[in-house]
Amino acid sequence: MMAPSSATSVLTTNTGAAMASSTSSPCAACKFLRRKCQPDCIFAPYFPPDQPQKFAHVHKIFGASNVTKLLNELTPYQREDAVNSLAYEAEMRLRDPVYGCVGVISILQHQLRQLQMDLSCAKSELSKYQASATSALVNVNKPVNFRGIAVGREHHHHILMRGYEAEMGGGVGSNAGYDAGFMAAAMNMSAGLGALSGQFSKARAADERQAIGPP
Repeated sequence: MMAPSSATSVLTTNTGAAMASSTSSPCAACKFLRRKCQPDCIFAPYFPPDQPQKFAHVHKIFGASNVTKLLNELTPYQREDAVNSLAYEAEMRLRDPVYGCVGVISILQHQLRQLQMDLSCAKSELSKYQASATSALVNVNKPVNFRGIAVGREHHHHILMRGYEAEMGGGVGSNAGYDAGFMAAAMNMSAGLGALSGQFSKARAADERQAIGPP
């Protein structure tokens, strides 16, 4: 026979468990389905009593039996993510019956592609400005090659002299008349300058005699 103290403790434990089960609130799923929430209820950990709308949306889109089957096929650590995904998809389907969450995902993907294109354009413009600034800095710090400038001038002078000599050499043949006329004009100009110099000397001597006076 069981001792009186042991029987009393077992009775007290069973009574407490019964009172706890009767006073505990059912989960949102069982409350929505109007059934008794069992201790091993698969909905209880994911549909708390204070979130009745969450299960209502999921039940309206997917149905309680389909959700039960899905949760039984998953491991316990995967069920919470699955329920959150179902709740989000159900809410989006109620907001947009045509596209649902696919429409939201499409909009987000389009925004992401646009942001990536803007970022790529900004990087391209930045690289252009950096290259331009680097080129300007190199040109400012680049030493001037005065030797190259002097050599270029000497080469240019040499080319001009060669052209002049070639022109003068060609004048001996075809341009002989031009050279003879040029030499004659030069001689006439020299003779004219000599005569003018003689006249200027005579006028200067006469002026000096007048300034001295008669002897």
